Amino acid sequence: LPDPGPQTDLGSRNDRGLMSLLETDRRFGVMSEALASRASERNAPRAQIGERLETAVSVVVRARDNLDFLLIKRATSERDPWSGHMALPGGRREPTDSGLLQTAERETLEETGVDLQRVGSPLGRLNDVATAGPHLPKLLIAPYVFGVPADTEALVASHEVERVYWIPLDTLRSADTLTSVEIPLPGGPRMFPSYNVVGEHIWGLTHRILAHFLEVYPGSELEKLGST
Repeated sequence: LPDPGPQTDLGSRNDRGLMSLLETDRRFGVMSEALASRASERNAPRAQIGERLETAVSVVVRARDNLDFLLIKRATSERDPWSGHMALPGGRREPTDSGLLQTAERETLEETGVDLQRVGSPLGRLNDVATAGPHLPKLLIAPYVFGVPADTEALVASHEVERVYWIPLDTLRSADTLTSVEIPLPGGPRMFPSYNVVGEHIWGLTHRILAHFLEVYPGSELEKLGST
């Protein structure tokens, strides 16, 4: 069955988990409010699933003095259309998943060892993103944002992952990070907007998700608040 609306699957777990995190870091409350305040996006109809496979990814924000978030570099594989790409942890919904929130949590644990059901607090959900290329699998991707404690660590927990990174959000927000990358395609090379971090390009679907996250991200409010 299709997942309910963008925020409804967060449910009471959000309230219980977020309260414990708010006791140590108020920045996550501000971030959760910013995600919830996008009423026009939250109440917009979901993209039509049709014959698309439902998937979910996690934007995992860690409570360091300088907030950072989790990225993976996918392992090189001829069977993976995103082989070697920088990506957010995530994957396809399994029949045993209660919803796409659980998909995001399960895939993050399987790929990076970060147990979001144990240490994560769901902060909100971003707009769905759909694949568009004719040579890509037809996917509908639900991005969830989580907060995790400062001592959270990640590791390479799957053969599908080559490396994990914690990227400071200030780095992602810097104008120096904005660039473009030329990608060879069957119809000829094309230029795509990208973020250049740790010597790697973040482009395509992951760039679209992170660009929307930065639109919602209450950077100026968090700078005033700081860590408490």
